[in-house]
Amino acid sequence: MKLNFALIGCGRIAKKHIKILRELEETNIIAVCDIKEDRAKAFSEEYNIPYYLNYKEMLSKESVDVADICTQSGTHAQIAIEVAKMKVDILTEKPMALRLLDADEMIKACDENRVKLFVVQQNRYNLPVIKLRKALEAGRFGKIFLGNVRVHWSRNQDYYDMDGWRGTWAMDGGVLTNQASHHIDLLQWMLGPVESVMAMTGTMLHTIETEDTGVAIFRFKSGALGVVEATTCIRPKDLEGSLSVYGDKGSVEIGGFAVNEMKTWQFSIPLAEDEEILSKYHTNPPNIYGFGHIEVIKNVVDCIVNDKQALVDGIEGRKSLELINAIYESAETGREVFLHFRPKMCRLGEKSTK
Repeated sequence: MKLNFALIGCGRIAKKHIKILRELEETNIIAVCDIKEDRAKAFSEEYNIPYYLNYKEMLSKESVDVADICTQSGTHAQIAIEVAKMKVDILTEKPMALRLLDADEMIKACDENRVKLFVVQQNRYNLPVIKLRKALEAGRFGKIFLGNVRVHWSRNQDYYDMDGWRGTWAMDGGVLTNQASHHIDLLQWMLGPVESVMAMTGTMLHTIETEDTGVAIFRFKSGALGVVEATTCIRPKDLEGSLSVYGDKGSVEIGGFAVNEMKTWQFSIPLAEDEEILSKYHTNPPNIYGFGHIEVIKNVVDCIVNDKQALVDGIEGRKSLELINAIYESAETGREVFLHFRPKMCRLGEKSTK
């Protein structure tokens, strides 16, 4: 059985999606949509499929199983809610929304209309990350006391000037929402629920509304601490996107540009497979967006065809969004923010008053 996908948004990441959808035997890409006709038409001509300027028209005219949302972050929620009302399953790029209330409305709309909601968190499928997760589930770390992520990437001003929505509160957010959201997701996936957040942010090198640099400290309900360090100010080029987990019986560090290189794999009680894991999973095939987009889409197909639970559904996707909102809330107030909370000072998803 093949599923018919329709693409909403023909920007940078959409090219990655459409390439995979054309390569997989289980999927067809049957139409594309963008409010900018030149973009939609370019995709249409390259892949010989119809294009639309209105996604509702596209979904009403085409036989679509899955709407693949690749628009700017601030539009994900509204589009997903409308798509859910049309009884079409949804795959949306991260973050699923910018405001927590919007994420809740997305989840509600999908539940009420009995459609599945999938959120792209492709780094969960990276091979080193999978091995780390299995080691955690096997209890090999003992008592975990610390985890951290580091996103040391380079984005010049041209990147933000490419589209008017980039680096805005209303449509994008900063490095924590855009670049580091995958890594924040991984940290909470590994160490569990967060009790509180303390954070500071700044706009160091770019002319944008939002932050290009941020640091945060998490206190997990387990008692462990976590550190998030993210910036797009590294010069002259990217350094790392990494994840580390430390326990009293083991330490694992995954580095590389996209959490794709096993750097450290050591445990107090070694297993025969450890040496092989360190060498075999030293790296994934290189990719600017990480390794897992193809696995994300395979999971979508499997869950729809076989009626399974998604690895990252709306509830799971909301977890990292809540942490990002908490980071901004703490940065604005200078206070420790305890979860769960209702944002008051967080500007994410709000129009600028300037």
